Amino acid sequence: MKCRSTGGKAPLVSLRDAVLRGLAPDGGLYMPAEIAPLSPKQIQELRALSSIETSVRVLEPFVSPDLPEEALWQITTDAINFPTKVVSLAPDLHILELFHGPTLAFKDFGARFLARLMGYFVRAESQHLMVLVATSGDTGSAVAHGFLGVPGIRVVILYPSRRVSEAQEKQFTTLGQNITALEVAGTFDDCQRLVKQAFSDAGLNKEAQLTSANSINIGRLLPQMLYYITAFGQLPDAPLVVSVPSGNFGNLTAGLFAKRIGIPIVKFVAATNANDVVPRLLATGEFQARPAQRTYSNAMDVGNPSNLARLLDLCERNVATLRCEISAYSASDEQTLREMRSTQERYGYLLDPHSAVGLLGWRAYQREHTGPTRGVVLATAHPAKFAEVVEKAVGQSPLLPERLTKYLERTKLSVPISADYDHFKSFLLSM
Repeated sequence: MKCRSTGGKAPLVSLRDAVLRGLAPDGGLYMPAEIAPLSPKQIQELRALSSIETSVRVLEPFVSPDLPEEALWQITTDAINFPTKVVSLAPDLHILELFHGPTLAFKDFGARFLARLMGYFVRAESQHLMVLVATSGDTGSAVAHGFLGVPGIRVVILYPSRRVSEAQEKQFTTLGQNITALEVAGTFDDCQRLVKQAFSDAGLNKEAQLTSANSINIGRLLPQMLYYITAFGQLPDAPLVVSVPSGNFGNLTAGLFAKRIGIPIVKFVAATNANDVVPRLLATGEFQARPAQRTYSNAMDVGNPSNLARLLDLCERNVATLRCEISAYSASDEQTLREMRSTQERYGYLLDPHSAVGLLGWRAYQREHTGPTRGVVLATAHPAKFAEVVEKAVGQSPLLPERLTKYLERTKLSVPISADYDHFKSFLLSM
């Protein structure tokens, strides 16, 4: 597979180059130059395959020839060694649980695959690869655990001070080894800006080999296609409407990749919190970035989502075409708490705040559309990662899995840093 830039001014590159660079030299995001659809027969055959067989069959056209099939089998088997579960709350409503990985969040899929893919690509390199990551919550922990101890790779994670939950923070600030956490005095958008400035800094890039493990990296998005296929495989034939809790919109972009290869998804719902720049875009036709607002669903507190460039690219930069693919709705913190409480009382099912926003998005879509559809809501994180919000919503704290409690007892090792780029650059050069 060759990769092209959404900026349209960079040459085609191999998957290896796209993954190791992260961001294209023209400032755009890398995209598959071609997404070849499977035949209807091939799509139906996926239902009978194991999850690993499905993963290899779907990913092979995207990673060949850079990654041999034998290496793809090994990476996929090692990276995605945890289940994806469908929980049916009603005949037309299903929750796709994506939080059964090591860090209890959906980002384990992309981060673990990307870590092993990068490790394969740099196995013979003499210079260390430096991975820069901006996180609003779960990306940090998933990337930190995915890359922990990987030879030849150092990871620097930037996160907004006091804007992630304690459970999220402790999962990526207590590891040490090749993982460094920078606690930025600012918002997630500040963290993302610093990372983008670093990639465009020619002088810095002469001194260090930089790449990203955010969803700006194409290697993060490819494996995230797989759980959309899992939902298709576990549910009877019916038009699927998938509601995706959305912040930086990488997850929804991966869903569109899955649809492009032939998975029968009739509509995506972009479910956002008060940071509603994409719902406003679809309503007005105009995009306006805004400072991120702090909410209970903090991993979605993004006021200028990077992957909007990919969504528009997939829709030929036409907002009307984007509306055909996506409906978008926003929810307040108050609505989120009510939905968490209502779902617990009605179904006996406990949601984290991000997944509650996803369910609110599905309900908003359902009110506006009639007809036989099967709603799938992505549950992106375990409720225990947001124990304080869960207790506020339902009156009791969730049980904490042992793999989470052991990190809460550790000492935070993060380094405080300002949102000034020169400060950040000096730190990187001192490493």
